[in-house]
Amino acid sequence: MWSAPSGAAEPTLASVSAAAREVLLALKKRGEARAEEIAEAIGITPSGVRQHLTPLRAEGLVTYRKIHAGPGRPKFAYRLTDLAEDLFPKTYHELTNELLEHLEEEDPELLVRIFERRRQRRVEAARKRLAGKTFDEKVAVLARILDEDGYFADFEGRPDGTYLIREQNCAIWGVAVRYGLACSTELEFLQEAFPEAQIDRVTHKVAGAYVCAYEVRPLVL
Repeated sequence: MWSAPSGAAEPTLASVSAAAREVLLALKKRGEARAEEIAEAIGITPSGVRQHLTPLRAEGLVTYRKIHAGPGRPKFAYRLTDLAEDLFPKTYHELTNELLEHLEEEDPELLVRIFERRRQRRVEAARKRLAGKTFDEKVAVLARILDEDGYFADFEGRPDGTYLIREQNCAIWGVAVRYGLACSTELEFLQEAFPEAQIDRVTHKVAGAYVCAYEVRPLVL
């Protein structure tokens, strides 16, 4: 069974040392390896490898399994976690944009319907989670939904009873800069999921702002 720590913060590839990156790259290439095999691959001692594996495990980047092979102490085989896999370059947005471009060429109306279907699915899921909550609780839940979707969202209350929801990251940035529908349906999603509020986008990352931010105001103050 694979064993990995829980509750670890999300590091970046640049946040680990050069030697630790070599360990990660060795595991990326091999898939699974013992400390001795990693040491041979990167040219340091097995004990040196283990010194790097310990913090990498604590950060949730490396996991392991025990290998029982005869008498004596068990050996350990290490591999990358899903969190570590996410550190390596991906081009999902390029593939997505390519597919959307082909779709737009074939049937522009179908492209609109696809974005609409995504919005509706998110609205339905959000409404289930918002049901029965107070206005204040709904703001918190909505921000949590956005955060879970990869937007690094937070919110703050204001003295006048309004709220500001901020998205520190655009989870669909590669698509958003190419297709305005992605941003317009995002705002429509928030408005439809939370009809008791007036929601307006007050800063827009695509327009040059550092973050996307939404003002959430009760319809009746």
